[in-house]
Amino acid sequence: INRVEYVIRGLGFIKNTGDLENTVIVERGGVPIRVGDIASVAIGPAARRGALDKGGAEAVGGVVVVRYGENPLAAIKNVKAKIAEIAPGLPKKTLPDGTVSQVRIVPFYDRTGLIYETLGTLNTALIDEILVTIIVVLVMVMNLRAALLISGLLPITVLAVFIAMKSFGVDANIVALSGIAIAIGTIVDMGIVITENIVRHLAAAEPEESRLEVIYRAASEVGSAVLTAIATTVISFLPVFTMTAAEGKLFKPLAWTKTFALIASVFVALVMIPPAAHMILRGERSRNEKRSYWLGLILIGASVIIASIGLKLVAAAHLMIGIWLLLGHYLPEKIRERVSSHWTHITIGAVVILLTRHWRPLGYESHYLLNLLFVAGLIGGLLTLFKLFYRIYEPALRWCLSHRRFFLSVVVALVLLGGFVWKGFDYFAGFMPRPVKSSAPYVALNHAFPGLGKEFMPSLDEGSFLYMPTTMPHASIGEALDVLRKQDMAFTAIPEIESVVGKIGRADTPLDPAPLSMIETVINYKSEYVTDASGHVMRFKYDNSNKAFIRGDDGDLIPDNRGKPYRNWRDHIRTADDIWDEIIKAGNITGTTSAPKLQPIETRIVMLQSGMRAPMGVKVRGPDLETLDKFGLEIERLLKQVPQIEPAAVLADRIVGKPYLEIVVDREKIARYGLHMRTVQDVIEVAIGGKTVTTTVEGRERYPVRIRYPRELRGDIDALGRILVPAPGGAQVPLAELAEVRFIRGPM
Repeated sequence: INRVEYVIRGLGFIKNTGDLENTVIVERGGVPIRVGDIASVAIGPAARRGALDKGGAEAVGGVVVVRYGENPLAAIKNVKAKIAEIAPGLPKKTLPDGTVSQVRIVPFYDRTGLIYETLGTLNTALIDEILVTIIVVLVMVMNLRAALLISGLLPITVLAVFIAMKSFGVDANIVALSGIAIAIGTIVDMGIVITENIVRHLAAAEPEESRLEVIYRAASEVGSAVLTAIATTVISFLPVFTMTAAEGKLFKPLAWTKTFALIASVFVALVMIPPAAHMILRGERSRNEKRSYWLGLILIGASVIIASIGLKLVAAAHLMIGIWLLLGHYLPEKIRERVSSHWTHITIGAVVILLTRHWRPLGYESHYLLNLLFVAGLIGGLLTLFKLFYRIYEPALRWCLSHRRFFLSVVVALVLLGGFVWKGFDYFAGFMPRPVKSSAPYVALNHAFPGLGKEFMPSLDEGSFLYMPTTMPHASIGEALDVLRKQDMAFTAIPEIESVVGKIGRADTPLDPAPLSMIETVINYKSEYVTDASGHVMRFKYDNSNKAFIRGDDGDLIPDNRGKPYRNWRDHIRTADDIWDEIIKAGNITGTTSAPKLQPIETRIVMLQSGMRAPMGVKVRGPDLETLDKFGLEIERLLKQVPQIEPAAVLADRIVGKPYLEIVVDREKIARYGLHMRTVQDVIEVAIGGKTVTTTVEGRERYPVRIRYPRELRGDIDALGRILVPAPGGAQVPLAELAEVRFIRGPM
């Protein structure tokens, strides 16, 4: 029009229920018959197939799914940042008393605490392992300067591993850090070999011989052997890098960090230890105050670097030695000689004290002195055994060489015994005939050596449980929600429980198509002691006279490094298994089954790998559902009789039991009225289930418009029989005259 292009639109969107009521169905004699004349139009809910409950009150929840290969911790941080960003804009209202009530997003299952606590636990174990290694080196070498060289190799290597992890993009997860812990023994071995050879050459060298030449000759003598040993270990890990799927995800980080640690340690041992030995190991005692001054400064600087990465106890030991080298020559000669003669023993005692304070093997409830005695006795006893073995090694070797046949027979017997323990007696003797297998000695050996069990991944203490019982298959959503509410209230009443959130059915997502009869309850329990974000036990002010903790004005505990840790669990609760027992007792409600002990992450891994919601199960295949159901119940009955199995944890999935109403159409009867099978089925679909005839468009929202009989006309079996089916001649035939309504038990 006028050389202008126009877009022509015909608008007829449904905006409210009145538009539907005024929709014309047919016209009779000039009178329109509208939808509102023959039906009632109302806004109603969609079919509900799930519900969420928090501590006994219904709630609305959501699930965040991380993309494959992404860092979960980074994703959680981004989600929390986005929640904080949108929090001010969430709906709120002012109550009559003036209180402002606002919608809040509260996480009920957050892996951040588990990640930080796991990494903190591993870091603690790593520090403990380093301290134990330092003690062993000090005791076995009994040379403080040589032990300082070897012990200094550990923190430098760990720092180099962190640099390599950053460069190659390896995340600092529990498996990756485990590779460092595993490699510590090999790291120290190289330092011991290099340092011990240098000390031996220095002791045997002539006084006028150059110390630099002696150290070079000693390091070169064993350098090639050390390099060959490390290369063999690194090459043996190459197949791990080719792993894929879950195995690759689990073991590749460990292989990376262990390889980084070995390469870094061989570099430090061959490149850094010889120059450091030239400074520290002087052959005879040097009184060069300038050299001691610079060495003390180096150790103090190293203590600052070590403390910055969290190894505060190791840093303290370096700091004490550095201060002694700086200020020791100012002390009187008699005191200096006396301290120097016992300096190694003083250092061993100091490291043992630091290890006890950091480790606490007997627990925080036991006195510090008992922990110190236990650590000293344990390490001292093991080292005494090693010293004893060192002394008897030479005569024992001579005796073995003199009695070679007997010694080799003992070795063969040990190899066979190890094979029986590992694979089982039947694995090696299974070729024997049936009469031998049925004999009493064979049966006894087979029972004594069944073989070691296999497990892909050991259970991790996640700090939470996943309680997954099932209700009766015919329970409605109202009944299932009532059971869920009662269980959550019972769980919340347990003092050790921090939060309880349960779900029935499925969420509005295709990721978890669970039926209404399946309950999934995430139960977060408190740690045994109050901890910080990294999982380290905190201490609080304690009144020894009143035997009680001191609280502030707000009722909270007051942190105090010299106080005592606060225990969250009751006296009779000693482990997480005791908490699970309390959960099982509280969740015992009529109409529900028991549940196996599960944890959220562990359960998801098991379900993805096996399709079952239990770490161990039996899959049954058969010709039909009835046979499978009967056979599954029979297996359940037999497994409950096994002594090693907890009867309450054995449950066969009920695959038959859902109530069905089947409407069987009689073809002879519908033929008399001239009806087609499709016509009758359409009436059943529309009248009972409802049928979507159109969809409303409201901005970005879409809602279906459905046609359905009122509830009072389809609320029972007799009402279903009175549903009218229009015949071609205009007659309205009740459904009961055309079909039979039957009740049967069908699949879930």
